[in-house]
Amino acid sequence: MLVLRIILTVMAVMLTTLAIIKKPGSIYKNKPEEKNPMEGKKVKFVYDPSDPVNADGVCGHLEAVGDTAHKPSFYEKFVKRLIDIILSFFALVLLSPLFLIISLWIYIDDPGTVLFTQKRIGKDKQYFKLHKFRSMKMSTPHDVPTHQLRSPEQYITKAGYFIRSHSLDELPQIWDIFIGNMSVIGPRPGLWNQDLLTACRDEYGANDIKPGLTGWAQINGRDELEIPVKAKLDGEYREKESLSFDIRCFIGTVFSVAKGDGVVEGGTGEMKMQEKETK
Repeated sequence: MLVLRIILTVMAVMLTTLAIIKKPGSIYKNKPEEKNPMEGKKVKFVYDPSDPVNADGVCGHLEAVGDTAHKPSFYEKFVKRLIDIILSFFALVLLSPLFLIISLWIYIDDPGTVLFTQKRIGKDKQYFKLHKFRSMKMSTPHDVPTHQLRSPEQYITKAGYFIRSHSLDELPQIWDIFIGNMSVIGPRPGLWNQDLLTACRDEYGANDIKPGLTGWAQINGRDELEIPVKAKLDGEYREKESLSFDIRCFIGTVFSVAKGDGVVEGGTGEMKMQEKETK
């Protein structure tokens, strides 16, 4: 037991030191052009056909309508953060062999980087670097949602298909939780150019809290949900955020992943599209 405690202590010191070093570089704020101009603002989406199509598949842009006035609760600010640190630390330690196996498989299947980062929307719309295991070929267009790719299955590797269907591609986000950019439970972080999703979430205050590895929307439809429905569920989570509700979401995620629910190649709104095709 003494040896185990020493090992865990050493690993905790190493991971904490690494987190302190890496944290500043994980946030887009060091240069004015990197920072989200809407950070800390309440926004609305303005449809405009002269704008390019964004990641949500619509033309338009965001406009600020006020400032964010959210005040985190004691649970959100202290208790939840402590839980995130403890869970993410032990997850990083215990899952390290799995991380190694997946990394080797990804590289052998399609040589290249094992991990990739994407600019995502964090708490108060702050941009941060989200990490994932690479599940698609190196030739795949970057920062393009899967549902906007033509025949997305052609880009997914064999290893990628497996890890996506079992949500293993999301595991590197445990590191994002450990350094404080995400929580275990919360709204899934949207892409930086998903303006419609961002605006819809603002209607329910869902951008006021940290994004999560999984959340209420993920166990109630995940990729199949259309944007307004997903945003409403994210807002419902924000209103009910508590230890008991987080436990409910966590347990629901375990069952959802085990059954493969909500995993549909094609992304947001796929459920409704499939319903139309069957009519």
